[in-house]
Amino acid sequence: MKKCLLLASAALVACATLAAQPVAPARSVAQTLVHENAVHIFDTNSIVFGRTFSQWDAEWQQWAYSIPVANHPLFDNGDCSTGQSGKVWFLGGKFCTNTDPQCGQYKVQRSCTVPRGNYLYFPVDNGEDSALEESVAEHPNDPKYQLIGTMRQGWDPWLAGPTSEYLIIDGVVIPHLERFNVQSVVFGFTIPDDNYLKALYGMPNDFPAGYYTPAVDYGRYIMLAPLAPGKHTIQMGADWSGWGFNVTYFITVPK
Repeated sequence: MKKCLLLASAALVACATLAAQPVAPARSVAQTLVHENAVHIFDTNSIVFGRTFSQWDAEWQQWAYSIPVANHPLFDNGDCSTGQSGKVWFLGGKFCTNTDPQCGQYKVQRSCTVPRGNYLYFPVDNGEDSALEESVAEHPNDPKYQLIGTMRQGWDPWLAGPTSEYLIIDGVVIPHLERFNVQSVVFGFTIPDDNYLKALYGMPNDFPAGYYTPAVDYGRYIMLAPLAPGKHTIQMGADWSGWGFNVTYFITVPK
């Protein structure tokens, strides 16, 4: 079961459903905001552009899976606009391979220009699992690990285990991140030939391009209301007894 360094883990990884992100009118957005001074974050019970947080969680993963490593923004090989569409953009942390000696020690800084009026959705930390990974790399000889319930249970210790974690938006510390826990709906995903599973596991001859299901995700996810035009900073990180991540986004919203 792999650990996604996002920042979610930080471990800011489209399938057909993602490509259809609708541009819905504002009235479709449930106005249940968590106000932290000037920062507006949606409560996880909100419906945003017709989707629950559990559905946005799945779409975040579909976005992450869909991008080739050669231009993947979470491998720092592409711009943050890569693979984005609609009024909700995805951010994340630092992807790295399990053989990377620096994995779990990265301090990443990124610059990102976000269209005015766009929402931002990202995990502070999260993890996913799929029947594909279990059958190929994790437990190839034990089908029970491909069951949805088993895959979901595997991430409970991960979310419960950070010795520290933080989210700071424009200097405002967002407390009690556990209130943003989100469990995805069961979803499928499409991966290209140059996919991040090959890079993560170091298995270049496995994980062929195609559509796969089922998969699940669990994490602390933030839906950030549109930022005002100008410069903004998003800082996030988590630590598991010396293994972790720190990611800073320098956001520009045009006037």
